[in-house]
Amino acid sequence: MLDEAVEAVSRGDLRPAAVVLADSRGDPEKRSLRVEALSRAVIGASRSIEALIAYDQGNPDLWLWLGRARLEEAWELRPDVRARAVQADRQHAYQSAMERARQPLLTAAGLAPSDPVPWECLMWLAIGLDRPRADKDAVWYECSRRWPTLYSGALARLITLSPGWGGTAAEMLAFARSAAAHAPEGSPLPALVPLAHFEIVAAARTPMSRGGWFSFEAQRDIVSAAGQWAERRLGGAHPRSVEAHNVFGAAFYLSDLRRPARGHLARTGGRFSRVPWSHLGDPAQQYRRACARLNL
Repeated sequence: MLDEAVEAVSRGDLRPAAVVLADSRGDPEKRSLRVEALSRAVIGASRSIEALIAYDQGNPDLWLWLGRARLEEAWELRPDVRARAVQADRQHAYQSAMERARQPLLTAAGLAPSDPVPWECLMWLAIGLDRPRADKDAVWYECSRRWPTLYSGALARLITLSPGWGGTAAEMLAFARSAAAHAPEGSPLPALVPLAHFEIVAAARTPMSRGGWFSFEAQRDIVSAAGQWAERRLGGAHPRSVEAHNVFGAAFYLSDLRRPARGHLARTGGRFSRVPWSHLGDPAQQYRRACARLNL
């Protein structure tokens, strides 16, 4: 259903996307995944969502989609950190584009007070604008009190706490391990543990060569987290299960643990996620290379 809506958006037909988003009301995990995918599909054409809103101004789905789409468009403008000094104009354009996402997301939050997904999106906005920690904490509070185990919200919190975004490795790891330990049955929250280790290595700027990513202690931590995730749950697989299989598969692949790497990547169904493969380079290319080397 989502695949068909994404394909329709790429052709300029937004109607199936509106149906898909309306169908996700009351299921934050599914809603978060759908608005993320549809927003990436409409990058560069978010004004087409404004045309829909003009005829349905009380629709929280459309406001959420517009806000997240503007957020995704802004991320595309983010200048390279190492070159910011010579890209002042691009930095200004990036920040202005980020700010344009705020009002639609706040409108969506007001129209659907119990929905945590607008607050998750506002967390990414706070990260993108490098807001003070108190601001980031406040938005996380609003998201987590509505849906404490929202995977995408926890991921945004993990990035907030990461060394690359002003946090510390110790604080980030403590959060990831706690989330894994208290995850509901079937939740892929244990995948936050390997993601935390990816963030630590990336922030340290160590050579990103195969086999040299994780220490023995980190590998042991990742193996333990994988054991905490039982994919089965009532109602079918978690909407983020493919993403979690990518995370564990990549971590085991880089640790030269071929059997668990194959086990997880075989369950991705040929779908890759941006994270953690983007730490290695082009996500699609790195995913396919890993699968090829594992004879998948």
